[in-house]
Amino acid sequence: MNVRRRLIPAAAAASLGLGALTACSSDSAATGNTDKFDVVASFYPMAFLAEQIGGAHANVTSLTEPGQEPHDLEISTRQRAQLEEADAALYLKGLQPAVDEAVGQTGIKTKIDAATLTHLEDHGTGGHTHEGEESHSEEGHSEEDESGGDPHVWLDPVKYAEIAQGVGKAFEKADPDHAADYKKNTEALVTKLKGLDGDFENGLRNTRSKVFFTNHAAFGYLAERYGLTQEAISGVDPDSEPSGARVRELQQEAKADGVTTVFYETLVSDKTAKTLARDANLKTDVLDPIEGITDKSRGDDYFQVMEANLKALQTALGAK
Repeated sequence: MNVRRRLIPAAAAASLGLGALTACSSDSAATGNTDKFDVVASFYPMAFLAEQIGGAHANVTSLTEPGQEPHDLEISTRQRAQLEEADAALYLKGLQPAVDEAVGQTGIKTKIDAATLTHLEDHGTGGHTHEGEESHSEEGHSEEDESGGDPHVWLDPVKYAEIAQGVGKAFEKADPDHAADYKKNTEALVTKLKGLDGDFENGLRNTRSKVFFTNHAAFGYLAERYGLTQEAISGVDPDSEPSGARVRELQQEAKADGVTTVFYETLVSDKTAKTLARDANLKTDVLDPIEGITDKSRGDDYFQVMEANLKALQTALGAK
């Protein structure tokens, strides 16, 4: 699978639709499936924002089913119809090409691209991500990586809060009758995200190691935010296989940096992570990229799973 990802420049805010958002009048609301503000979200992190900000006024549906790997999503005829009938689409351009194409082809007036609401960065592929440093790996370097747009911004509470603020403003403009509530809900969500940021900052400040191994490079923003080093077995694409040289490199680094744990995730195979752990005599644990909530998730929503991620990192890194 070749998942193409590209950075959407801030100047492309016109594609966000903020300049062309129209009020969601009773007539436009009637074109949706409900009498509420109908929002179609691309996958869980976007749906969670829409639900938290929209509150009682929004009817939110997700194009990605729980347990479905979002990168693999293909849009059905029914889902295209959903988009056409919705009042707004909330998505992260570059993460799911099928969604980008479907949203672009619909006549929906309010198209909210989360990638334009914060700054996307290049965290490389199979290489490492240090605080304040960009890196590239010669192994597996592909077209999507050259674009410089790591899409996993929701795993950084600070960047997720930036996106939330932009979504809130878009909702206010699209549905002005409920603007005050959207503003209030956005402020409450941002406050919770600031608290989560504080939990991570305090919880990861003093640790024996700063290096963690993951199944694929989903945690670049989190690593950069909290002064950690992510070493990904695979690249940004969770289905890619590491080379033998990459595996040997990780085994050597585990010894050098005191790495104790190889993290895997719930929506993709754990075979490679467990093989590396066995060969390098390391433990395994779950670090969830929160691309979807299932019965295997360590929590019922974004905040609960992020707190579980924090505890897993503290244990693996030897928090003091």
